Amino acid sequence: MVGGANPGLGPSSGPKILLAKPTSSRTESSVAGAVSGAPAAVVKLMRDRDEENAVRTRLPHGSLSLISESWEIYPDRLLPLMSENTDFTVVGVLGPSGVGKSTILNELYGFDANTPGVLPPFSVLSDETKAMARHCSVGVELRMSAERFILLDTQPLFSASVLTDLMRPDGSSSISVLSGESLSAELAHEMMGIQLGVFLASVCHVLLLVSEGLHDISLWRMILTIEMLKQGIPDPTLVNLSSPGGILRQLPGDKEDEESVQPELAEFFADTIFVHTKLREHECSLYNIKCLKKSLDLYFPSPPFRRNGAIQYVLPQFSSPSSGPSFPNKSGLGAGPLEGYQNGATTFNEGHTVSSDSEDEDSEDEDDSGVNYFILPLRAQDDSAKMQHESYTVMLRKLRDQILSMPRRPFARPISERDWLRNAARVWDFIKKSPVLADYSRTLQNSGLYRR
Repeated sequence: MVGGANPGLGPSSGPKILLAKPTSSRTESSVAGAVSGAPAAVVKLMRDRDEENAVRTRLPHGSLSLISESWEIYPDRLLPLMSENTDFTVVGVLGPSGVGKSTILNELYGFDANTPGVLPPFSVLSDETKAMARHCSVGVELRMSAERFILLDTQPLFSASVLTDLMRPDGSSSISVLSGESLSAELAHEMMGIQLGVFLASVCHVLLLVSEGLHDISLWRMILTIEMLKQGIPDPTLVNLSSPGGILRQLPGDKEDEESVQPELAEFFADTIFVHTKLREHECSLYNIKCLKKSLDLYFPSPPFRRNGAIQYVLPQFSSPSSGPSFPNKSGLGAGPLEGYQNGATTFNEGHTVSSDSEDEDSEDEDDSGVNYFILPLRAQDDSAKMQHESYTVMLRKLRDQILSMPRRPFARPISERDWLRNAARVWDFIKKSPVLADYSRTLQNSGLYRR
């Protein structure tokens, strides 16, 4: 945790920003007690960790941008956050503006919004920013939690304010998105979203695809495009065996290493989780949730989206429905899924009735290889004042717990945090020089949908 003033100038009254999740006071006291009787090697190790934490706290807030607004990657500035640890998890997020991407990452980080005087690790969209029709996240920002979770927040997709920042008076892009390519602002904006998706799918273990409501067909189409253009881009452990085009090179002495890489690991794609936020009462019905799952399964049949199936929204279960509590039927309280739960059967809003036993059996069969998905209800203004079930806060914590406990899909080879960061920069360079992405950009240009 870092303050806004120089330590030599005295304490500051300004807000503080969490850069790395601090250890609890109980942990600090236990460490202090252990040092008193610990051998010199253990004391030295603890001092090294303290020095590493001190380096992290000295990093200014702006230096935690992995990919800047100029679309360049700067890994060296973030190396003080990394260690030689190989047991870490990378979680990225992708989605439009104002859907709750940064809020979900703050929850994964372990940020307590009730802590006074401390800003969240990732900035959230304020009412003032909404009124100005602006976005708060730019490029890709990185944070590291104490549990060794590397969290990547990205600028929004389909954002008019991002497009406005890109556009020159003549309509061209002010940022070079593809190396050596001059694009219009609209086409550059489209390619930036695709590049972010390909990058996160290549370097993350888990990719959260966040959208508002039950169906966001624009995001779904872009995800399929990202899957198509991702092929050939290596994961961070294979960049040394790849050419800028993404094809494994034949280098002397590397043949055995290439043969040891399994084909499914060579075509790495992050485990995706579709998170649907701000669902209202009528959208939270069991019927709509079943339709959402069916739509996801039909729209994303390929293996990259059905590999894990560990994250599933599960309806709350009671031992006796008649003895269960009576919940208020208010918008945004997440009470919709419980409507019609009577006598062991579930009644849909449309009047369909299905036995809960048969539904449970069907859901168990489908969830084994289904698409990862989760829903978050619309947050009520008086969230803590009403008796609720499955409220926004409860559901957000459930999502966090499931993500933190889900099995991590490994990269092709073991890699340390520092090497991951360095190789992620090379992956980004591959993406900007990818001939596949360049051909796709020219195809869009020739389609007539974008100005020249």
